[in-house]
Amino acid sequence: MESLLSLAFDNLSSYDGAKIKKGLKQVEGLLAQICLSGPSSPRKQSSAEQGRDPESPPRKVLADLGGDPAFREFFKLQEGFEWNIAQRLLATLDWLVVRGGDGQYDLLIVNALDLIQGVLLLHPPSKVLFSRSMHMNLLLDLVEPVNCPAIQCATIITLVVALLDTPQNMRVFEQLDGLLTITSLFKNGETSREVKFRLTEFLYFYLTPETPSIPKAAARTDGAAPPLLERSPSKLAKVFGGRAPGVAKNNGRDRSDSEAGCTLSVEAKKQFVDRYLPGVVDELLKDLDTYKPFGGILS
Repeated sequence: MESLLSLAFDNLSSYDGAKIKKGLKQVEGLLAQICLSGPSSPRKQSSAEQGRDPESPPRKVLADLGGDPAFREFFKLQEGFEWNIAQRLLATLDWLVVRGGDGQYDLLIVNALDLIQGVLLLHPPSKVLFSRSMHMNLLLDLVEPVNCPAIQCATIITLVVALLDTPQNMRVFEQLDGLLTITSLFKNGETSREVKFRLTEFLYFYLTPETPSIPKAAARTDGAAPPLLERSPSKLAKVFGGRAPGVAKNNGRDRSDSEAGCTLSVEAKKQFVDRYLPGVVDELLKDLDTYKPFGGILS
């Protein structure tokens, strides 16, 4: 896996658009191998999967990943700076944004954002990168009106993934006037309908209760839980045998204790939104009781 990443990183570090495209494809291929089941790992298919192309390998569910050597190797490599994919993608994204003012790199920017989403979902500890202002500002720059709707939509989704279950990142987003950026774009009459739809979803997400990430995965008595899960969320902790939410402990303390000073209540965030979009918040909260934004990921 190191050799594959080395080749991909060499291409991502290039100043040639064609090589960067190749590097993004190589990273995509690696993530696809992790997310797709091979013929040697059969499992019962869901009704949705049964209707798919029989030649297309079925997707793995999260529960499949605990015993997957490829995923374990991927996760361990991501813990170090040298092989961290999210870090490399952010460097490439920054270069593309600086060089791509004429729109020639728009598709590559969208592809890079899509891959960042995937990496953060597979390796949640990489979200810590967005606690740094330079990386959060990069995303906020990409939702500005100067960018095309495809980039804006991809960036909004990336923001959600970077902020999900990570209150410290949410506070950085607020400190950098991220909410002002989002609401200003929402009020802009030239913002496309598709982008406004994504912005509405983002506001739904922002107004949901915050859930701190697990500061340290509970170790199993048999020692099978790897130490690399110290900052991963509850579902991944359970894949490796960690405890369920509300039960995980860190040196005798509840997980909520570690980030209690970092979370904000829905009421506090409601006041923030109301400052920029007066009269809209109550309708958004009402909708949260009816609809399930982002395919129910927040439920």
